[in-house]
Parts: sequence; C-alpha cells; structure tokens
Amino acid sequence: MDPIGSIKIAKDSTFAMLLAAQQRGCSLWYMEIGDLCLLDGAPQAVMRPLAVTDDPAGWFELGDAQRRPLDTLDVVLMRKDPPFDMEYVYATYILELAAARGCLVVNDPRTLRDANEKVFTAHFPDCAPPLTVTRSGALLREFIAAHGDAVLKPLDGMGGRSIFRVRAGDPNTGVIIETLTDHGTRFCMAQRFIPEIAAGDRRVLLVDGEPVPYVLARIPAPDDARGNLAAGARAEPVPISKRERWIAARVGPELRARGVLFAGLDVIGDWLTEVNITSPTCIRELDRAYGLDIAGDLMACIEERLRAR
Repeated sequence: MDPIGSIKIAKDSTFAMLLAAQQRGCSLWYMEIGDLCLLDGAPQAVMRPLAVTDDPAGWFELGDAQRRPLDTLDVVLMRKDPPFDMEYVYATYILELAAARGCLVVNDPRTLRDANEKVFTAHFPDCAPPLTVTRSGALLREFIAAHGDAVLKPLDGMGGRSIFRVRAGDPNTGVIIETLTDHGTRFCMAQRFIPEIAAGDRRVLLVDGEPVPYVLARIPAPDDARGNLAAGARAEPVPISKRERWIAARVGPELRARGVLFAGLDVIGDWLTEVNITSPTCIRELDRAYGLDIAGDLMACIEERLRAR
C-alpha cells in the first residue's frame, strides 16, 4: 500500500480492509512497493507486523522489519494507488511469481496489468459512452467535433488529475491535446461528455463480481465537471439503481473470471466510464451511511477462496 502514516482513515478503504482482517484474527504484515524484491528467483519482501486502531490520533503500530518469502503469506492485497507506471508493472511481475507459488494475490496481478481502468470499458460497448483511445491530435479533434463536448483524460491517473472537458471550438483544445499526448507520444482517452455528471459520478462497488446495494454519488463542485472526491466533489450515499445493477451484471462475471475480488465501477447517468481495480475506494462512506461491512464481506470472500484451495 501507500505509506500508512499519510492516509486519511475516515475514508481509506485499505484501512477498512486492515480493520476487517484484524477483527477476523488475521496477522497483518505491512509492505510498500519498494519493499518487494526477487532473490534467486524467489519473490520476497521486507515486511513489518502491523496492528491498526480506528483512532485518528494514532491508527497504526509497526513491528520490526524482516525479509520473508511472499508465499509464506496466505494473501497479499495489492492496494498501491496509481499512477499505473512501469514501477507498478514491475511490482506485478513479483506478485505474479508469488501467486504461482500459492499465495492468493488480490486483485490478480495479471489482470492489474491487462485491464486498464479506462480502456477496459471498451470490452462492454453496450455499457460505455462513445470513446476513443489515441495519440493522434487529429483523431481527438475529430472526436470532439463529432460529439460537440468531450472529456479527455490520461490512461494512468486517478483522483481527477489531468481530466479536461473540451467543447468544440474551445481555443485551448490544442494545448490540452499536446499536454495529454505529450505531443503525440502518449495515448489518452476521449469520452463523450455526459451531462448527468451534475447528479454525480456514482461508484458501484463489487465484491467478487456482486454489487453492494448502495453506491456513492460523487457530485462535482459547482464550478467543476469532475466527480472525484480528491477534486472537491461531495459524497452522497444512495441506493443502487436498476441500470447500475444491469451494468454490474454485465461486468461482474468477467472481473470474477479474471481474479478481481474487489472493484469499483464508475457510472455517470446510464454509462460505465471506468472500471477501477487497482485501489478502489468508498467503503468507509457507505459503511457509515448504511451500517454495512463491505471490507468484512471481502474478507469472507477471501477466506472462501482460501478454503477452496
């Protein structure tokens, strides 16, 4: 995970998972991405025993570090936040070797590499809005002209970073495209703008492919079009809609087949805009609003997978 000393426990889903695992009697071991290593072909890590407390004045205690093979652990939860860069990819190589030696890695490291959170929506064209992925400034301009209003974003970010709404005729179109594509050397995504964003970018959580019955609508600030809490959106817990259940039924089985036990679908209006599998969040907000135990449900799912082995 990212450094535990800098998280905000009131809304951190990884912390919810730590609490749930500890409550079930699990031993916790803490690692950051730089702690992973390969030694003579064996996936290992420098890890520290961890105890957590739901107290903002002091929420964790770490023991002494030791280097251990990863396959001495029953489960490794990969919860490193994007950016999804080559360092992240290298980490999945090490985790894949641990999985081959019998460790359950959540989510599956191969799927973390293969299922880009933006591009994976294209596997479900009946769920997703019109989109294009390209390096070409000309194609991006054609897309914007065809739809009149589009959202452009990088393929490796999170939290609303570098997301632009671009209307046809916007004088800033050129510089936005140059910035996102680094002058035609990087891929980016364009999606048709969905005006229902005013009612929120709704996060649908899936545990082993099944949707939680409530979602978190992240409603943009009045002067912003981004439904990201990190970008100033406000959170409003609401029941899941019929359309969102339908989208979950379309996407969930594919994620389950690919070893994704915890995912977050982003839905705006009727449309699936992202499939988040690296470190989806919103557990704690929904738990507080509706008395749920989403992380506990995930731990029960993990225990079932271990029993099946």
